[in-house]
Amino acid sequence: MIKAIAIDDEPFALEVIRSHAGKVPFLDLSNCFTEPLKAIAYLANEPVQLLFLDIKMPDITGIELMQSLAPKPLVVFTTAYAEHAAQSYELDAVDYLLKPFSFPRFLKACHKAHELLQYKTGQKADDSNGIFIKSGYESVKVNFQDILYLESAGNYVTFVMANRNTILTRLTMSEAMTLLPATTFVRVHRSYIVNKFHVDRKERHQIHIKNYCIPISSAFATDLD
Repeated sequence: MIKAIAIDDEPFALEVIRSHAGKVPFLDLSNCFTEPLKAIAYLANEPVQLLFLDIKMPDITGIELMQSLAPKPLVVFTTAYAEHAAQSYELDAVDYLLKPFSFPRFLKACHKAHELLQYKTGQKADDSNGIFIKSGYESVKVNFQDILYLESAGNYVTFVMANRNTILTRLTMSEAMTLLPATTFVRVHRSYIVNKFHVDRKERHQIHIKNYCIPISSAFATDLD
């Protein structure tokens, strides 16, 4: 069961979310708030796994609210404005629901959150030498030492392995970093994480791992030093 709350300054919008949430068997919508500051106070004492969050609200925007939380729950943005979609995905939102949204579209967002929470929970049962990577309907065990690097594309990450196989999974880069040991893996670009023990050569703007050439961003370059 996913514990969730909804935050929206429009009461009618919250009624729609309540109605939809009541039809999702694995979702527990424990509270709804029209005042975002009251929601922040609630979250300080009642951590939840998922937020349904409007963007344009008084006092604080949904994006600002999300950025203020630590640790951050999963977030599904619910808004009448399409222009924030790109930024929401940069913030690793699970989904972006454009009002008015149907129940099937709401359910799809809930399934995304459910799958991601299951994925994260599954890692905790594994040992310190590797993780299970969910790819399609399968979960594949990979050892950390066999991972050369990771490359992102939107909300998906490709694990490139030493045997030249690749594994595609639904993760953001920040989520991937939380699953990998910081002593072994380092982010060198917004789209790349590398196993530093497989780096053969480092140049000013790129590094080489076997036959692969990977760009380095100035924002992350010092992390390899």
